[in-house]
Amino acid sequence: MGPTADAPPGLTARLREIELFADLTDDQLSWLAEVGSHMCLADGDILFSEGEPANRFYVLLGGELLFTKVFGGQEHVLTKHIAEHVPEPLLVQYDGKRRAAHQFTGELPLLTDSGYIATAISAGGTELMAYDKQTFLNMLTRCPQVSRVLLPVLAWRIRTVELEAGRNRMLEGLGTLAAGLAHELNNPTAAMVRAAGELRGTVKELTEASMRWGRVATPPEARLLNRICDSLHEAVPAGKPLDVLEAAEAADAVMDWLFDHGIEQYSDVGTALVDRGLDTETLDEIAAGVRPEVLEAAICCLGQIVQARTMVEDVAEAGRRIEALVDTTKAYTNLDRAPVRDVDLWEGLEATLAMLAPRLSGVRVRRHYGDVPLVTAYPSELNQVWTNLIDNAVDAMEGIGELRISTRVEGHHALVEIRDSGPGIPQSVLSLLFQPFFTTKDTGHGTGLGLHLSRYIVSHRHGGTIDVTSVPGDTRFLVRLPLTRGQTSAR
Repeated sequence: MGPTADAPPGLTARLREIELFADLTDDQLSWLAEVGSHMCLADGDILFSEGEPANRFYVLLGGELLFTKVFGGQEHVLTKHIAEHVPEPLLVQYDGKRRAAHQFTGELPLLTDSGYIATAISAGGTELMAYDKQTFLNMLTRCPQVSRVLLPVLAWRIRTVELEAGRNRMLEGLGTLAAGLAHELNNPTAAMVRAAGELRGTVKELTEASMRWGRVATPPEARLLNRICDSLHEAVPAGKPLDVLEAAEAADAVMDWLFDHGIEQYSDVGTALVDRGLDTETLDEIAAGVRPEVLEAAICCLGQIVQARTMVEDVAEAGRRIEALVDTTKAYTNLDRAPVRDVDLWEGLEATLAMLAPRLSGVRVRRHYGDVPLVTAYPSELNQVWTNLIDNAVDAMEGIGELRISTRVEGHHALVEIRDSGPGIPQSVLSLLFQPFFTTKDTGHGTGLGLHLSRYIVSHRHGGTIDVTSVPGDTRFLVRLPLTRGQTSAR
């Protein structure tokens, strides 16, 4: 691949067929033929690679170019440029863009002084004209007619990439949501399945123990056991949990008591009773209130009842945790809510942190929530902003560090500040952070549109501002949102 030694015959006429150059004079076309480099690529040759510094503007004379981009470690086809003459309606139907957009590439990164945002590959053999950056800039001044075609195509491309990036961020958000839910649902679901499985055998044993106790217990003995069983059931939630050493000592004492009274074969029952707060004083009370010959039946029945109730509570607690996760998911996605409403910023920040919990396993999160009134907002869009900023902070810290999130009132705005303890952002690139396609991440790990879209959501959709300051160990993103007049947070 590379430029040919001489320009092909009839190049000026072929350039006139390019819509970008259709209105140029003969002198202008001759200049373009003279200053450009003619190139021919074989099938599969790479014209430029994603992330590579942009240094040329290309005009497609023949063949096809395939554009790919890496998302999440996988290469995806973005679009294809076709040089052959195809009727405009078919071109639009094929790729959703007008003919002029098929005929040139490379202008966007040259104008933004960034790298190529995708990889361009020759499909079946491609013929091009290449213009270096300075020649391209000269072209815009020497041939001003070019701008009438180039700028609308450039605007269309930016809008298209922004929409695509928005869809990708939405899919990434859904992926994060799914991963977070799977992670958080794993424990309560496993606890529910385990408890339900154990409950099957416990119910059988409880039935047998209850029938045995019912045959031998007198009414006063039955009332005593019922009272103690109820007291154990009610006391545990309010009681102070034992530490490991205290729990071990309590278990040993109960086991010794059972052994001394000839009930050592019920050690599993004894463990359940200790877990519910039973002590030797309660056992002494039972022994004093029932006949010696029915003591074993009483302890066995009590243990089985406690075990069954514990398992039922485990299932109920797992259900409550799952319900809380569903509520958190609703808060994050704002299901069943109006798209614009008065928003509690704390709720959105907490929902976002919950959804990103797997990413935050090595990060210490500090919250400093000051009282802020409600703001009128698109809650799901704001949650996308919080997701972008927190996700970027975790990346900057490489998953280990301190994340600080604070809210306060500043003038007529609610201020949300997200800080990380990462290495900081060089001062030379701070002013570029919100530009489209600018990214400090490695190729394939960022579109360069996350912060650009965040600024669009904050500024254009909500009338606020988003700013950044950074020094090593302290990078701060500050989001200011207009307050909703007359509304206050319920917190």
